[in-house]
Amino acid sequence: MKIKVCGFTQAENARQAALLGIDAIGLVFFDKSPRNVEVETAVNIVNSLPPFVNRVGLFVNSEPDFIDEVLCEVPLDTLQFHGNESPGDCEQYGMPYIKALRVNKHTDIIKKATEYSKASGILLDAFNENAYGGTGESFDWSLANVDIDLPIILAGGLSHITVLEAIMQVNPYAVDVSSGVESSKGIKDIDKIKQFIHQVRQ
Repeated sequence: MKIKVCGFTQAENARQAALLGIDAIGLVFFDKSPRNVEVETAVNIVNSLPPFVNRVGLFVNSEPDFIDEVLCEVPLDTLQFHGNESPGDCEQYGMPYIKALRVNKHTDIIKKATEYSKASGILLDAFNENAYGGTGESFDWSLANVDIDLPIILAGGLSHITVLEAIMQVNPYAVDVSSGVESSKGIKDIDKIKQFIHQVRQ
């Protein structure tokens, strides 16, 4: 079970988390998010990481010029799209990408997985009209029990308290946590991450 922790804003904080053995860290390039990072900060964070940690850049309906600008400076491994990007929008960078879906009972996950068939994975998050992830809200995990070819990354309201139940219900490829392991927005609580990892790995 892979673990991604998203929304780092400080290099040392990200390094401490990565050294615990998480598989991926997420950097948010969305100026309406409280976890938004500037390019210079993102470079410092990425440069602080140990080997074999996947560096994911999260974008929401960003202009291609902005994403190109980020990619010129920040050595990312994977792109994560949280907005209304089309498959073509996601594929134009020639990089592995994750497509996030905000899930409610009206979301046709199977149809979306077919539409974004070239994605590396589909991330399932809670639906919120006013936010693109990082809300701490969960969704009905039974909706995530779908038979698709793409790896499922489960997000939304996960913490060391909820993640075990979520895994037992969905059996995803990976789990993605942000607010559930924070002491404040963008600052991760290392003890909470340790507890989260323990729950997942058991």
